[in-house]
Amino acid sequence: MLVYTLRRLFVAIPLLIISSFIVFVMEASTGDPLDAYVGHNPPYSKAFIEAERIRLHLNQGILERYWNWILGILHGDWGPSVVDRHADIGSELMGRLGVTVRLVLLAMLLAVFFAVIVGVISAVKQYSLTDYGFTFSGFLFLSLPVFWFAILLKYTGIWLNDNVFHSRVFDTIGEASVPPPTGFWAVAGDNLSHLILPTIVLALTSYAAWSRFQRGAMLEVLGSDYIRLARAKGLSQRRVMVKHALRTALIPLVTVTALDIAAILGGAVITETIFQWHGMGEYLLSGIRNRDVYPVASWLLVSAFFVIVFNLIADLLYAVLDPRIRYE
Repeated sequence: MLVYTLRRLFVAIPLLIISSFIVFVMEASTGDPLDAYVGHNPPYSKAFIEAERIRLHLNQGILERYWNWILGILHGDWGPSVVDRHADIGSELMGRLGVTVRLVLLAMLLAVFFAVIVGVISAVKQYSLTDYGFTFSGFLFLSLPVFWFAILLKYTGIWLNDNVFHSRVFDTIGEASVPPPTGFWAVAGDNLSHLILPTIVLALTSYAAWSRFQRGAMLEVLGSDYIRLARAKGLSQRRVMVKHALRTALIPLVTVTALDIAAILGGAVITETIFQWHGMGEYLLSGIRNRDVYPVASWLLVSAFFVIVFNLIADLLYAVLDPRIRYE
């Protein structure tokens, strides 16, 4: 398995280079970020505009710009920013990454947890009222646009604070209070109050699709010969379901979860925007709005890295869930 992991990591390097190059070229082709200086009142001097062009490497070709950017990343320099002359893109990304990861990981854990439970119950009680109820709720959450659901929950939280709790139970702006509270439990409670609603948005929209995959996989496994054999041997229902059926049925869910990490990051961008979190979503949108090539390319490079890592973890989990799978 170690050799397989190293081989996958080796293959991931050209994937990162190709994907980052495509994004870099597309972003660099959207227009000149210095157009905002043209026609400005009072006007900027030609010397200033030319100095900015050199600072942003706009006087170089795209291939040269990309190559210098990649080499700079290896030395900790993620490139210059249009908005802030003194910005450190690497430090800015890492700081915002912690904000986004906190949201995404918690949402994924909750979505997987409920998807497994609902999928198994729906499969075991196929065509029952319980199954129909879970199916209806799944398709309901699946059909909700993330931005609309986030806005709905935000205003629901405000209404509950004002009319039910008469205090601020759900924080609907930012990832933390400003100024932050003091004390461990106060900080933990503050973080939780900011996390609840955004996490529900991402978790429910992801859980809805994953529970359907889990239900289908569980139904297929329950109808297999080895499950009938396990029951014929007199094994308990609990052991048959947990040790034999569920482990195999988790493989499709692991696959779809790894493949959906990019979609979850996209949903996190929308969710952070609605709840005004200062995470990677805000940074991406700011870079796109200002035609800031290096922050956008760096954001997508980090995102591509996590997509590759999650898919690698999914491949390794296959061997854990199904002992018949071996990596040579």
